[in-house]
Amino acid sequence: MAAKILIGTSGYSFEDWRGVYYPEDIDRGKMLDYYARDFKAVEINSTYYRIPNGAVFYHLNRKTPSDFEFISKVHADVTHKRKNVAYSMAALHEVLQPLKKAGKLHGLLAQFPWGFKFSPANLAYLADVKELAREVPLFVEFRNRSWVRDDVYRFLAERQIGYCNVDEPRFSSLVPPQDIATTPLGYVRFHGRNAKNWWGKSGGDRYDYDYSPDELKEWLGRIRSLQQKTRKTYLFFNNCHMGHAVLNAKQMEELLRQQGMLELGTPTT
Repeated sequence: MAAKILIGTSGYSFEDWRGVYYPEDIDRGKMLDYYARDFKAVEINSTYYRIPNGAVFYHLNRKTPSDFEFISKVHADVTHKRKNVAYSMAALHEVLQPLKKAGKLHGLLAQFPWGFKFSPANLAYLADVKELAREVPLFVEFRNRSWVRDDVYRFLAERQIGYCNVDEPRFSSLVPPQDIATTPLGYVRFHGRNAKNWWGKSGGDRYDYDYSPDELKEWLGRIRSLQQKTRKTYLFFNNCHMGHAVLNAKQMEELLRQQGMLELGTPTT
């Protein structure tokens, strides 16, 4: 039986999606209701910047159907600052309670920066973060290519830490496209391939990128491979500038349907 595939975007409440995906006059508070008509999963990226009041997640639960799935990003304290880690994780667990109780919280995503490189100490740190994730599945995303090694995958698998595959610019120091699964849950994030702005030196948005159909097709073989290794695989588009993410997500959905790969996945829109 092929694994279920869930497609979504990294966030949903973007003003520049008006007129691209959302109606121009949509109330901001209705964006998730609209999004949930087309998709069954979303990443909450705002928790990386600030841990909100728990009422926020009460309303997110109320706006979504019972089978909707949320993945929440852990705070920058955990991945970038690496200070106040236990406190930050405990605070995140507390505010996520409405989603937990509804059975809609399906994972935590720890996206580490390029400067977080492979080392025994950093491997041990990942194990500590896994413990702090408690019962919630933890996925880790690396930006530095030093993590691309078999002993890392074995380490993650032994501790049931999910590996996040990525699509991003093809710099030799970044993680290349892969189809790695270290748990029964597969994960892919599509960041776009905006090489010019990736390092922030050109003043543009690194996530300003619109995938071509051929670029999306490059992933069909990898996604099929992940389907064979997992019971569920998430595909999230993070190229959110001007609605590229939501449009590319719908394009990917159609490509997978044409390949017969979504029969057990997202419902038709």
